[in-house]
Amino acid sequence: MSQRKQNQSNKLIKAGIEVIEIEQKAISALKNNINETFADACDLIMRTKGRIIVAGIGKSGHVGKKIAATFASTGTPSFFVHPAEASHGDLGMICSEDLVIAISNSGNTIELINILPLIKRLGTKLISITGNPESTLAAQSDIHLHIPIEREACPLGLAPTASTTASMVLGDALAVALLEARGFTAEDFAFSHPGGSLGKRLIIPVEDLMHQGTDFPQVRAGTLVMDALLEISEKGLGMTAVVDENNELIGIYTDGDLRRTINANLDIKSTLIETVMTKSPASISTGTLASQAAKILQDKRINGLIVLNEEKKPIGALNMQDLLRAGIT
Repeated sequence: MSQRKQNQSNKLIKAGIEVIEIEQKAISALKNNINETFADACDLIMRTKGRIIVAGIGKSGHVGKKIAATFASTGTPSFFVHPAEASHGDLGMICSEDLVIAISNSGNTIELINILPLIKRLGTKLISITGNPESTLAAQSDIHLHIPIEREACPLGLAPTASTTASMVLGDALAVALLEARGFTAEDFAFSHPGGSLGKRLIIPVEDLMHQGTDFPQVRAGTLVMDALLEISEKGLGMTAVVDENNELIGIYTDGDLRRTINANLDIKSTLIETVMTKSPASISTGTLASQAAKILQDKRINGLIVLNEEKKPIGALNMQDLLRAGIT
């Protein structure tokens, strides 16, 4: 590498590190403002009967969208409203029982200031997040959350950087504090994320994926291995449950068992299934999450599970392919 290119590289690295250090300092300073006022803001949000409306302009607007999305996915109904659009009809989205969180580093953003009288007329509560406690927005708020920013990471002092980072972190702090206060669980989170892998892992029970009814492979004790193989082939799971006369699960016969049968030179036309089956097979109860089924299959290094009902009777089966198709691993 030439000296010129090395010098340029060093400058870029130095600039990147300086940005991180400035933004770390901003976040560190923010910790001192997580106090009773923060707790009051959380309490006001929790007491709100309507939705949480987040508003901001420019980079603060982008931060506001993220905060609203985080609220919504963690148990606090919320959405973003653009202040300029609010002045042209979108204010109708806001009701008296809602609460507005307005974000502005200066606290004097004209588009936000313009809708303050209308918010007040509705009787809607207002929380502001600003870097200026003496601003109009701070003065008009029911609760003001201060973002103490010494300087932006931008060397020109113009591009919002440290201020937007601190605002984002404060939004996360509010969302997580509320999540814990509401007793929001992983299952609750999954219900708002049904399309994601996490949601699938946390909400899909085994009975939603298992093969049941006529698709469930099972044979009775006394069945010849040859006939059991026909059941396995027809149902396509590479296994069959083996039950007794009371429909109690007594074993499973798999492709692996077949290989062992052939290696033992046993005649499949005369050998009974109970003499070559795997006894005490792995099983799982209805109501169990499919993710737990995946863990059992992985831990035991097997490919299939029998599903039992509340009476411990086999009613279905599933294999790793079923789980993979459903996006559960």
